[in-house]
Amino acid sequence: MRILYVNWVDYHDPEGRGGGVSVYQRNLIAALAGRAGVETAFLSSGIAHDLWRRTPRVVTLADGPSPRYALVNSGLVAPSHADFAGAAQLDHPATERAFADFIDRTGPWDVIHFNNLEGLPANILALRPRWPRTRFVLSLHNYYPFCPQVNLWFAERETCDDFHAGAKCARCLPAPPQPGSVRLAYAFAWSLSQRGLGPGTAFYDRLFRPGMSRAWRLARRLLRRRRGDDAPAPPPAIGLRPHGHAGDPFARRRARMVGLINAHCDRVLCVSDRVRQIALLHGIHAERLQTLYIGTAEAAEWQKTLPHPGFLAPDGTLHMAYLGYMRRDKGFHFLMQALQALPLVQARRLRLTVAARSGDAGAMAGLNALRPHLAEVRHVDGYTHDDLTALLADVALGVVPVQWEDNLPQVALEMHARHIPLITSDRGGAQELGRAPAFVFRAGDAQDLHRVLYRVLEGAVQPADYWTRAQPPTSMDEHLDALLEVYARD
Repeated sequence: MRILYVNWVDYHDPEGRGGGVSVYQRNLIAALAGRAGVETAFLSSGIAHDLWRRTPRVVTLADGPSPRYALVNSGLVAPSHADFAGAAQLDHPATERAFADFIDRTGPWDVIHFNNLEGLPANILALRPRWPRTRFVLSLHNYYPFCPQVNLWFAERETCDDFHAGAKCARCLPAPPQPGSVRLAYAFAWSLSQRGLGPGTAFYDRLFRPGMSRAWRLARRLLRRRRGDDAPAPPPAIGLRPHGHAGDPFARRRARMVGLINAHCDRVLCVSDRVRQIALLHGIHAERLQTLYIGTAEAAEWQKTLPHPGFLAPDGTLHMAYLGYMRRDKGFHFLMQALQALPLVQARRLRLTVAARSGDAGAMAGLNALRPHLAEVRHVDGYTHDDLTALLADVALGVVPVQWEDNLPQVALEMHARHIPLITSDRGGAQELGRAPAFVFRAGDAQDLHRVLYRVLEGAVQPADYWTRAQPPTSMDEHLDALLEVYARD
């Protein structure tokens, strides 16, 4: 069986882009290398661009038993918010031709598995009849087909459960997208990499990347100031009909994406039941959808650890951990504010470990404000897989306070697999790991989070209450068995 995987960023990206999806892709291809009769390859598209040429082409990044390719000069830039609902997210004939030529040249493929459609025009799905013996599989690691911001998160401040026929999309971004500027930055980075001056070199890490970051922040500030913080971003050029309202392009984008998926994807894999529910609500046909929890290397920790008998340390304190990113949609700012509002008698019994790269000024201010309020606050400025065992050694409870419908956070798997129970919001897939309502609070509701914490501190709930119905993490071998069944022809 020959399988081509597709995502917007290379899973060996030297800048570490792609988050949990890149981790999953890396683990998946490594695990499939041990399966007899299975051959894999990988194609990325959306961030490799030439400075002068604009014609899309595919280049080889690495040969070997699982070669890696990049589609250079895609008609759109990735990730999606950099080219927010741009016309090429739907159609770009030159990119579609480059993709088709690559498939013809390297095929036949039994399966093309899109871990994302970002970076490619969605109309490539309409090429499916060109390869009638190839199955098209799409995984929903985010909500890109329904939301150009990918996370159903409006204006970087609240969940979006109704886009009002696209009208909300037209005023979602705090500053208008600048795909041309992003493309130029990518082109400079690609050119430097081709000359041996890419990530990891002193020139790139000390001069180019910091300079580009400063220029981008300055540009965003100037754009906000020019148009005012509350002014809506102008709609993109998807072909707004004369006299149509600003939401029309976004409504058409969503309808076209859903239509292409329903018409041409053999299977749409949802990484949690919540994702499947959301896909159904947005029009993906039920017969296409299947919940398939991703396999994770963290599952090995399940056999090495045991549940704690209780939550509280001998001194009566509770040690909690937050892992991931200091972002609003991940719930970090909410968590800082909610813990700051916790009455002192309970707050002085909490010890908090935050393992996340330092965030913006507001995030760091919130973290620092907690230091005199809680019994202890420890900040670990980022972590790797190898750090986790020591980092979480005496953590009794994880907190995953996501404010968006986070499909299935990698951080939730990392803690759950080590028999650390999770307090989660009622959004996204993390709550499905424990299936324990006593540990779930209403997203954005500090009082409801306090209610859950009070019950833990008072001993009204114990770890056993979490593990009664909890599901073991899916091992990579278990996941591969299920995935290969999906790949087999019906």
